[in-house]
Amino acid sequence: MTEDKTVASIFISYSANIKRYISRIVSPDDIDDIVQETFVRSYEAELKQEIKYARSFMLKTAKNLALNHINKWDNKYKDSIEDFSVPTVELTTPIFEDEFESKERFLQFCRATEQLTDSVRKTFVLKKVYGFSQKEVAQYLNLSESTVEKHVAKGLLKCVQYMERIDNNQGQSNTTLSRAKRDKMHN
Repeated sequence: MTEDKTVASIFISYSANIKRYISRIVSPDDIDDIVQETFVRSYEAELKQEIKYARSFMLKTAKNLALNHINKWDNKYKDSIEDFSVPTVELTTPIFEDEFESKERFLQFCRATEQLTDSVRKTFVLKKVYGFSQKEVAQYLNLSESTVEKHVAKGLLKCVQYMERIDNNQGQSNTTLSRAKRDKMHN
């Protein structure tokens, strides 16, 4: 990486985008910690090897840190939550449930993009997540605009198919659970 394009200089100009991106995953109280850890990890990685696409590297690092943070929280409080016999207050609200569903949907989308080939994933994410124009994506990845268009279409199709399979599987699971509950009540 050239001297004027270090991870530190890119981080300074890109940190607001990282904050905005991970704000969809974690609570506002955790954003600054994750952004700071993203910088530390990116800087350490730059010391060990050349990072060709620093912005993508930082964003992926931030996403992984945010998802790990959620997983740690889930595992840390899972046992203590199960200890409650009768809650004294309502633990869920429509807003909480909507936020949870939104995060679940986002995680499903992330899993869907992981199924894409590397070139299709990069193109699709730059276009659909970062909002790059087709021309910007083509220039950034050194592809023709036609290839970018095909990759985005393929990525969209594959992601929609993946998420529909997830939705269908969850729908079948919910139907099976409902039948089991109904059968149990009649017995």
